[in-house]
Amino acid sequence: MIDLPVTEAHLRTTLTAYLDEHPEEKPGLAPVLGLLDSGADLTLRSEFRGHATAGAILAGPDGRILHVHHLALDKWLLPGGHLESTDDALLEAALRELTEETGIPADAVTAVTHRPVHIDIHSIPANDAKGEPAHQHIDFRFVFRTTADIGRLQAEEVTGAAWRDAGAIGDQSLRLRVAQALS
Repeated sequence: MIDLPVTEAHLRTTLTAYLDEHPEEKPGLAPVLGLLDSGADLTLRSEFRGHATAGAILAGPDGRILHVHHLALDKWLLPGGHLESTDDALLEAALRELTEETGIPADAVTAVTHRPVHIDIHSIPANDAKGEPAHQHIDFRFVFRTTADIGRLQAEEVTGAAWRDAGAIGDQSLRLRVAQALS
């Protein structure tokens, strides 16, 4: 089978299915549909009006959630990152980012659902070192489980990792959705 990159059709289908399940989020995600309708390629990191990223919420056997300390943003976050040309689905991109950042092998991780549990739009500050202006990430977040522990961290991006109580997830909507997905 030939790997094809995540497509606009995959983004649109995933977003539409998500909005069918969470219609109350249509106003907040309308800008994403507008970008797609305008022909913007949200798979490209160079689309600074907004581009897709994939995030992973990883639950350990005790229900705690893995957080990583992100080097560039100097914040504790959930694992995730940019799409790559080898990703053929958002779920696959989230799993790839999770394994890259945490060293937890993909075969030790199981997706709880194949749909995103949450889609978040958030601002990313300018990064002069990378020549990137301030921009928006459209983060498609997926829930996974594992019995494995943290492996070798991706030192270029992550300076630490820790299992934290689910209550440490700052976004209340995401916290509730994660709890529902894991129950």
